[in-house]
Amino acid sequence: MVYIIAIIIFLLALYTVIPYGLSRGLGWKVMKRAESPTDIAFTFDDGPDPTYTPILLDVLKENGVKATFFVVGNKAEKNPDIIRRMHREGHLLGIHNYEHKSNWLMSPWKVKEGIEKTAAIIEEITGERTVYYRPPWGILNLIDFIKDSRYRIILWSISAEDWKATGGSDKIRRALTRIKGGDVVLLHDCGDTPGADIEAPAITIDALKDVLPAVKAKGYTCVRVDEMQ
Repeated sequence: MVYIIAIIIFLLALYTVIPYGLSRGLGWKVMKRAESPTDIAFTFDDGPDPTYTPILLDVLKENGVKATFFVVGNKAEKNPDIIRRMHREGHLLGIHNYEHKSNWLMSPWKVKEGIEKTAAIIEEITGERTVYYRPPWGILNLIDFIKDSRYRIILWSISAEDWKATGGSDKIRRALTRIKGGDVVLLHDCGDTPGADIEAPAITIDALKDVLPAVKAKGYTCVRVDEMQ
């Protein structure tokens, strides 16, 4: 019995913890940042949100910023006009799977099904098929990690932990003072996922009104992840 339990624990670790360590810790087979001394990529997860995403898009447009949105497929289905606007205004659309669930809690074929379904939804709305993918919470399973896939996995190098409202916009401003060339910045435009605060995106947007001009004033260029050098 002990032997069987040990095998089960090893297999679970192989499926979950080891890929997590190699990708999040070592950056193996994923993009966490670029070498550019001047490019910055702002990325937004968990949307689109019918309330907050249009406001965020207004702020990005006012500041001349192109960003990357990793969208949830079932939300994209419900908000096609927002997806069209993202595409029309020059932002990059990526995949955050069809539902916001951990890849550790889904079978490999369920994960693949959600990725492909979301890619198809984006293509149907915009006419372009994306190859950029960020799993929910940045969590990969073994099959994600070792399979030969046409999708490019994008993680991040800096996070403002903006899914929680605690600390307000000052917390986000302080976190984003650490930005340097090549960083991929993780933010959120929706707060209805497990562990998040529903009002948190409003705080993120408020902080960005100051952060985006400050970043550009330092000589950085805000680009999509596919434009990073």
